[in-house]
Amino acid sequence: MSVSRKCLCCVKYLMFVFNLIFWLGGCGLFGIGVWLSFTQAEFSSLPLSFPSLSAANLLLVAGGITMVTGFLGCLGALKEQRCLLFMFFVILLLLVLTEVTLALVIHIFHHKLDSKAQEELKEGMKKYKSELGLKKSWDNVQKMFKCCGVTNKTDWYDVLNGTLPTSCCSVGMEQCVEGWTEPCYQKARQWLLDNIPSVLVFGVCIGVVQILALVFSMLMYCQILCAEKHVD
Repeated sequence: MSVSRKCLCCVKYLMFVFNLIFWLGGCGLFGIGVWLSFTQAEFSSLPLSFPSLSAANLLLVAGGITMVTGFLGCLGALKEQRCLLFMFFVILLLLVLTEVTLALVIHIFHHKLDSKAQEELKEGMKKYKSELGLKKSWDNVQKMFKCCGVTNKTDWYDVLNGTLPTSCCSVGMEQCVEGWTEPCYQKARQWLLDNIPSVLVFGVCIGVVQILALVFSMLMYCQILCAEKHVD
């Protein structure tokens, strides 16, 4: 076996291993997204801007794309096909650029994104009396997090003519007067931040694997190209 062929085999199996880890990471992200979706099922009628719901959808999409990309990488490495490798490289490069852009946008504009999400939730509150599913979701959120309103309990005054829903108070009270003081948006956001650090560390590890997979896919593509030219 020639030296170039040995190098190609080495890169091939390294790329396969990295893409297998990448694919497993995608499965993990998708699984966490599914778990988060099930835990938030009781208030699924709320707008997707609600912190935990948006996080669940983001993890499902990211996990699904990562799984497909990892599978393409594994297949391209085993088959040694330039077409598959180039497709994998382009998709992975776009994925990395999208992730970096998204992270920067969230970091820079997080105050504006929070304000927009809160406005959307307040707008959705107006349907509290007309939509049973939305009413049940809001009641479940407020009971679960022991909170009231989006940014303040007074958010309910315009919706319920100066009164509060019973879910703003402890269970068993027929009429809620005072209500919990903590806002639901911040309470849900904090719950998410308390439970997400391990996922973020996992995401950083996946990011490192992505970059290594990019490097190895480019190396393998170049080696296959050189080998084909050498045969010709």
